[in-house]
Amino acid sequence: MAYSTISKPSLHFNTKLYTGTGSELAITGVGFQPDFVWTKSRSNTLNHNLYDAVRGVTKGLKSNTSDAEFTEAQSLKSFDSGGFTIGTDSHINTSSATFASWNWKANGAGSADTNGTINSTVSVNTTSGFSIVKWTGTGSAGTIGHGLGVKPAMIISKNRDEVQNWFCYHTSLGATKYIRLNITNASGTSSAIWNDTEPTTSLFSVGNDTAVNGSGDAMIAYCFAEKKGYSKFGSYTGNDNADGTFVYTGFKPAWIIRKNIDGGVTESWFMEDNKRNTFNPANEWLAADQNSAEGANNFDTDFLSNGFKMRSNNHGTNKGSTNYIYMAFAEEPLVANVGASIPATAR
Repeated sequence: MAYSTISKPSLHFNTKLYTGTGSELAITGVGFQPDFVWTKSRSNTLNHNLYDAVRGVTKGLKSNTSDAEFTEAQSLKSFDSGGFTIGTDSHINTSSATFASWNWKANGAGSADTNGTINSTVSVNTTSGFSIVKWTGTGSAGTIGHGLGVKPAMIISKNRDEVQNWFCYHTSLGATKYIRLNITNASGTSSAIWNDTEPTTSLFSVGNDTAVNGSGDAMIAYCFAEKKGYSKFGSYTGNDNADGTFVYTGFKPAWIIRKNIDGGVTESWFMEDNKRNTFNPANEWLAADQNSAEGANNFDTDFLSNGFKMRSNNHGTNKGSTNYIYMAFAEEPLVANVGASIPATAR
């Protein structure tokens, strides 16, 4: 049994759906004050928009492009006690359009971290293993404090000042490799990204590539550590079968993102959650590297009490003999280590 000290995952991560009005709108019901908000229109062809409390309100990034940070006064206007408020910007508040938002709790605007050779500002939630890290690039290899107190399993980073790809570290790939969030390419190898150095309990390393450490450029990273019964970062191999691969997480998933990492076939970062998909098989997906509206074709996945199982042979999630990485967060731990140990139920 996977006992968890986080009995209510929705106090740290939660999906909130909303419908745009075209007028200023308070999104409530998140369950906490989010510090990282990722939004995407479900019904319209619009960019993903990512906001965080360390960069500050109205400052957005787009996961599906290499664009630099933008400032839009009518985008996300405030992080609120139970959600967030958005303005009239059509990318996150088109009238009558449906949207999904994925929300993580850190610790507000953050504080100074001088542990690395490059100083950083860190907003961290050590309970859930999530931190937002801001630094100014030096152009030379260095180390950066992440504040988690444990080794991160995934890092998603972006140069805010320049047109550069998003670069990700994933524990299943290791620090000699990278994968890019905004494009469909397989994983690559370069010492200039993570300096061929695994993260530690206090630091992660960057090389001299402008995308992760451009001299004088503003940088941001979202760092995630694995927490039993709450989050899981791993890999699996597809079997090209409707009786697909089962992936054990130790919890009932609330949100999953997956990416094919092999060469020879290019696929998107496919995202599913328990609010858009309320029964099995889950088949409504959005792609982190696409601005397209929500799809619902042949990406069937069963969200189970202890993991997830592929229910189609779609190459985006279950191509035979193909390797995938994933990041998943819990709706409910399989067994919480509080009060009566009652196992999670399936759908």
